[in-house]
Amino acid sequence: MKRALILGSRGQDGELLTRHLTAREYHVVGVDRDSVDCSRGGSMPPVDVMDPASIHAFVRSFQPAEVYYLAAFHHSSQSTDLLAPAAMWSTSFDIHVHGLINTLEALRDAAREARLFYAASSLVFGEPDQSPQTEAVPLNPQCVYGITKAAGSRVCGFYRKQYSIHAAVGFLYNHESHLRTEAFLSRKIVKTAVKIKHGEADELVLGDLSAQSDWGYAPDYVDAMHRIVNLPGPDDFVVATGRLHCVQDWVEAAFGALDLDWRRYCREDPSLITRRKRPLVGDSSKLRDRTGWRPATSFADMVSIMVEMEGAAHVKDACVHPNL
Repeated sequence: MKRALILGSRGQDGELLTRHLTAREYHVVGVDRDSVDCSRGGSMPPVDVMDPASIHAFVRSFQPAEVYYLAAFHHSSQSTDLLAPAAMWSTSFDIHVHGLINTLEALRDAAREARLFYAASSLVFGEPDQSPQTEAVPLNPQCVYGITKAAGSRVCGFYRKQYSIHAAVGFLYNHESHLRTEAFLSRKIVKTAVKIKHGEADELVLGDLSAQSDWGYAPDYVDAMHRIVNLPGPDDFVVATGRLHCVQDWVEAAFGALDLDWRRYCREDPSLITRRKRPLVGDSSKLRDRTGWRPATSFADMVSIMVEMEGAAHVKDACVHPNL
């Protein structure tokens, strides 16, 4: 039975990856802040990736075959990272870089055969001259999240070259599911549409309906992570659909799934947007050629699934809290 360690296990990707690996009979241990979850039952001591001794002791004891570094400090897309306070920089570097270094050092000393996957971001490309982006496009991050994720990806490259550690990187473009929090645009649209359907909201206010991005379905992306980490050698890979959609596409699909006319309920408020960016779209040809991976879920199907899951959760919540 293979053993996998997921760092950042209670986020969207961590939860989906835990399900993906458990279905393949992995022994999965998930670490998130002060919690440790074991797919095979039992308990394990807390693990702190910020503490080198803590993560080192855990790796030596557990001996994972695969390590997925998914820990992330997300910032709102409607805030300006360029004017972020020192605390935002410090926390971002801690989570995206320092914790990663501690983990790689633990592998270098106590589990050299383990394979690591680092979840980077399309934001490492910033304002690229080339579209779509491939792994050859120079990194040019323009925000705190992108800068620190770019640093993490460079750290992985250093450990590959300097110490022969199997550290792979995925440049993940936007990927969504019902597990997203309401801070994400996708969940905000779907949740508000369901509330409007049930008469619990009157309108959906968005910053820019014309804004574009490369959106994929998160379960497809954790499948890509698993494929990448199981390749013979480590490398960097763009994980993307290669197709742009605009915010209006989300709105039309979500409201359409509920038989609602989105024009009656949706309006734009440009003041919500404080930082505009060039649309990023990825070319995942390298990943497809090396692993055979393809996005299995279309954009329209992704939105329909999220609407269905949101509706089911809304009904369940209404039953549990009938007076709310």
